[in-house]
Amino acid sequence: MRYSRGEHGRVQALQQEVSRAEADYQRLRAAYLEVAKNEPGHEVALAMIGADMDRAHQHLQALIGLPRLPFTHEPSTVLRREAQRITEDHD
Repeated sequence: MRYSRGEHGRVQALQQEVSRAEADYQRLRAAYLEVAKNEPGHEVALAMIGADMDRAHQHLQALIGLPRLPFTHEPSTVLRREAQRITEDHD
């Protein structure tokens, strides 16, 4: 399939935007896990990072065309359970 020069530019721009959105989400996810591991009682930081992570995840889903399903848990909710399991395993 051949793309016009304009289409090719749009595809490249979208790929770059998806790449940035994925990097943002992964950075926030790593920060959330770091705080959960080292300062599990810091609920405000976890809530703030979790909210940012959820927004980054929603942005990424929108960019790649995935609809938001009504029964889908926020990534921070799922990650919170994972972080809790990790901290409990280390105790």
